[in-house]
Amino acid sequence: MEKQLYDTIIRGGTVVHSQGTGPADIGILDGKIRAVADRIDVRAESEIDATGLLVLPGGVDTHCHIEQVSGAGLLNADTFETATRSAAMGGTTTVVSFAAQHPGHKMATVVKDYAALARKGALIDHAFHMIVSDTSNGNLEHDIPALIAEGHRSIKIFTTYDKVRQDDKSILDILSVAKDHGALVCFHAENDGLIRHMTEKLIAEGKTAARYHAASHPRAAEIEAIDRMCRFAEFTGARIMIFHVSTREGVAIIRDAIARGVPVQAETCPHYLFMTSDILNQPRAERFLCSPPQRTADDQAALWDGLSDETITLVTSDHAPYRMDETGKFANGREAPFNRIANGMPGLETRMPLMFDAMVTKGRMSLEHFVFVTATAPARAFGLRHKGQIAPGFDADLALWDKDLSYTYKANDLSDNVGYNPFEGTTVTGLPVTVLSRGKCVIRRRVLEGTPGQGRWLPME
Repeated sequence: MEKQLYDTIIRGGTVVHSQGTGPADIGILDGKIRAVADRIDVRAESEIDATGLLVLPGGVDTHCHIEQVSGAGLLNADTFETATRSAAMGGTTTVVSFAAQHPGHKMATVVKDYAALARKGALIDHAFHMIVSDTSNGNLEHDIPALIAEGHRSIKIFTTYDKVRQDDKSILDILSVAKDHGALVCFHAENDGLIRHMTEKLIAEGKTAARYHAASHPRAAEIEAIDRMCRFAEFTGARIMIFHVSTREGVAIIRDAIARGVPVQAETCPHYLFMTSDILNQPRAERFLCSPPQRTADDQAALWDGLSDETITLVTSDHAPYRMDETGKFANGREAPFNRIANGMPGLETRMPLMFDAMVTKGRMSLEHFVFVTATAPARAFGLRHKGQIAPGFDADLALWDKDLSYTYKANDLSDNVGYNPFEGTTVTGLPVTVLSRGKCVIRRRVLEGTPGQGRWLPME
């Protein structure tokens, strides 16, 4: 018999928790889960009836570009308020976004500036990856080690793109520092020379429309760069994460690297699992431009196989939103060639429902595996030790799902500031209806209740 008084008790739901899946009550006190039991026989200040609902850990999305200035100088469409509002509507309660350094900037100042934006606007908890574009001016020797010690234990490196890409020597230097100080290094892994070669070739041939974007990022670019980064991790012993894997060959390289003991993890994203490059033949193809680009149905099958055998352990959104106007996609004009159109799509709100529909509703994988790839594994990968699970001592970040609730996405129905939904026309069955962050309702019955600024920064342990 429970004797403790709780702030909130969630009663009668089917709970996916550390001891299994089944009916249980959850007792919450001071923002933490204090008990998970068949029945909690005491009162609470508030109670939530979860009868007929699934009670899952809130999603953890560890790949989001929020209120970020790109290398080309464009500001994302979303603020921390609009992005985290959208995330919560989709069942996500923790985001890891980017503190994006530009050449000449001090990394410590960059992180401080992004943290201030998040403190003002974020409705849910958050952490940061450091995008490192400049290792000079004391950044590698002083700023990055100091930030790692403070809890910013994730570094992102680009192997392509002007202004932000690192050469092999710099990558090895960063990997060495990360290993010495206990950080994870994440890669946007594409071969810059192959992309430049194909881009120049296509433009010279007059193939400038958005649909040629996929051809400008050949699969060989990803294959070569993933293999090289795995070899670098093997050589240095540094832990790495390969972001947004899109090809069959990329999955195979990572699988082989894991088998020989390389400390590598991998993620993919819904747009690679549910879109192919054929989508760029649709009108307004600019909506779907992302890098790496969407691939083929065969690649999708390989990605699902990679999720099944845990070669790929994370599914993230790579939320990188730009509006379809002169502030975003068309900053260089409506007739701009594909290489001058901002890359990225919104995905924070659709990630969890799309994956639930595919994995649980359609029976592709288990409910427990859905929780693993969208919450538990991302939290573990980045040292967010109180997130991603339902167990005593964890934060009371919870999403109550109606597994039978269906919805067909519309042209502009997301809670962000982007103005379009790339999954317009897609029907999903299974949606979060009530979402709690640290025990407080952010979303109740599909209506926003959260307050900007209530989210907290999370150190990575």
